[in-house]
Amino acid sequence: MTRKERYAAVINYFQEFAPEAETELVYDNPYQLLVAVILSAQCTDKRVNLTTPAIFEKYPDVYALSKTSFDELFPFIKSISYPNNKTKHLIGMAQQVVNNFNGNIPMTVDELIQLPGVGRKTANVITSVIDQQPNMAVDTHVFRVSHRLGLVSKNATTPLAVEKELIKYIPRELVHKAHHWLILHGRYICLARNPKCEDCGLQDICLYFRANYVDRK
Repeated sequence: MTRKERYAAVINYFQEFAPEAETELVYDNPYQLLVAVILSAQCTDKRVNLTTPAIFEKYPDVYALSKTSFDELFPFIKSISYPNNKTKHLIGMAQQVVNNFNGNIPMTVDELIQLPGVGRKTANVITSVIDQQPNMAVDTHVFRVSHRLGLVSKNATTPLAVEKELIKYIPRELVHKAHHWLILHGRYICLARNPKCEDCGLQDICLYFRANYVDRK
């Protein structure tokens, strides 16, 4: 199977079985999504969704968040991983959005990565989810699933390298959706330690399945 054929098979599968894939973070606007994504680093979406309602009620917009203090915001975030850093990042992010972007969440990767707590992965999430830009955020799930399915080469050893290979083969108009396909597949089927290969509809093209189940017979 060629690389293009493998991508076609994966895309066809997800288009049939997960046509409406989207982020599991709960948000109403770009500001809320940015806060949620910053909080989600090395933390589950479920935990973030339990935490953000109180934050958004207390700080309904970036202006309110920019005026708070560490001691005021920290209690809302203390149940999240790395609460000290994330509290500082959220306040710094809000202040920079107010001061440098007139209170509007920027919608380019280059602008977003200027904000505290925002790396390339977060910027790709924001621009792809909000604006459906063809940007691929590579987290641990995307990295793992891409390699197991054989979508990327063994030489793709960094998130950026995986991102570049995925972008090369996935049609531009599907990149923002493919991001969610791969994440959700990794979250619920292609688990890190005990993948549910018996429940996976991609067995026929999966290199991991072949190596661990077919070739061992």
